[in-house]
Amino acid sequence: MAQYIASIDQGTTSTRCMIFDKSGSVVSVDQLEHEQIFPRAGWVEHDANEIWNNTRDVIRGALAKANLDASNIDAVGITNQRETALVWDKTTGEPVYNAIVWQDTRTQKICDELAALGGGADRYKAKVGLPLATYFSGPKVRWVLDNVDGARERAEAGDLVFGNLDTWVLWNLTGGAANGGVHVTDVTNASRTMLMDLDSLGWDEEIAGEMQIPMSMLPQIESSSQVYGECHEEVLRGVPVAGILGDQQAATFGQVCFEVGTAKNTYGTGNFMLLNTGEEKVPSENGLLTTVCYKIGDQQPIYALEGSIAVTGSLVQWMRDNLGIVSSAPEIEDLAKTVDDNGGAYFVPAFSGLFAPHWRSDARGALVGLTRFVNKGHIARAVLEATAFQTREVLDAMNADSGVPLKELKVDGGMVVNETLMQFQADILDVDVVRPKVAETTALGAAYAAGLAVGYWSDQEEMRQNWGEDKRWTPNMDNDAREKTYRNWKKAVTKTLDWVDEDVD
Repeated sequence: MAQYIASIDQGTTSTRCMIFDKSGSVVSVDQLEHEQIFPRAGWVEHDANEIWNNTRDVIRGALAKANLDASNIDAVGITNQRETALVWDKTTGEPVYNAIVWQDTRTQKICDELAALGGGADRYKAKVGLPLATYFSGPKVRWVLDNVDGARERAEAGDLVFGNLDTWVLWNLTGGAANGGVHVTDVTNASRTMLMDLDSLGWDEEIAGEMQIPMSMLPQIESSSQVYGECHEEVLRGVPVAGILGDQQAATFGQVCFEVGTAKNTYGTGNFMLLNTGEEKVPSENGLLTTVCYKIGDQQPIYALEGSIAVTGSLVQWMRDNLGIVSSAPEIEDLAKTVDDNGGAYFVPAFSGLFAPHWRSDARGALVGLTRFVNKGHIARAVLEATAFQTREVLDAMNADSGVPLKELKVDGGMVVNETLMQFQADILDVDVVRPKVAETTALGAAYAAGLAVGYWSDQEEMRQNWGEDKRWTPNMDNDAREKTYRNWKKAVTKTLDWVDEDVD
């Protein structure tokens, strides 16, 4: 009987289940989108119960499409949108508030208060590798405890628990409130809370105390590849859950970036570039994050430098859903191809402020350089180019921090099917851009972590043999043109800064 590995990819806009075989090829996939909830400007939420229901449905769907059942699955891995924080009651299993999404900016005042204690935005950076920013989970938990009636009292009584959505999915898969669900996270997710010490890989009581988060709420931190428990849920009953990686670390693992100095860029809701720095954690001097890349069982942790960009694919979604300029995401490329260039228009999508390398929460989106000549084709082109320009900013920072310029960039995620974008990306970076045969490497990375833990794959070398190149884009832009358009982009970025007034909530 053929055996497979299942991977649950709980993303920002959808949840999918993908089933992989020994070669790392996709056997089946099922996917469901969930509601994006915007209660106020800058607030972004998800209904965690909807996400859990969708998770069960896509597992069933992926099994049915491949005519499989739980007996065919050796292990399941989980990968997830990181920094999206959920607080729930461990007795009832009910969330006390919607999940607060990584893009949400409501915690700025909390971050400012913490920064004012001394050290500014870098108050915790030496320990956790992260600046004080609304992006990360810790301040979101504090917000829930401060703003949901009775939440702080229930948390201090030991009734409430916290997790990123990997923890929520694992807890429910392994039994939830009724059947002793496992309250665990892995080192990659824990490293995105602003609460984990990068050296000890444990929760920092002092930081949790300053954020007023009871230690009893925090999940146990484990490695990225081990058996955490067995599925209690009917659809995968008895199958071990054996891998957890935050989505960007999962994509890095799926791209087999196992050597120091290898890097990948994922093109999803946002863009995330990770550079493997090995067993050394490299502090960034150029606006990047120091994070855990992965930890396999009892092996030493592997660290990474990361450049996080908040808005890339979600800008296309905004063009579709908010403006109606396109009716489907793939149409953006067709529209962009109706023009030869951006017509002088630059779109800086600072909808949640600017993330790496700027870290400016006061920025807001701007479309600049407009003339009567500009049409919707130019705007579509500017939307795509915004992704490539932001990636160039991150790559420049990464080259400066590492001291070793990248020779090529491995890419993955939903936007890499857009060949116009991929060619412009190669042009503006002046390095080759390489797409693998399996573009959805996030789910693959979680499958690899789970499969390693149960012996489905014997070692990382076996995974390396699975990786194959699908397409390569080589730069063909004149250097003067490259630097001119990039200079204009940097000018456009300056127009987004200092937009949010201090007296505006």
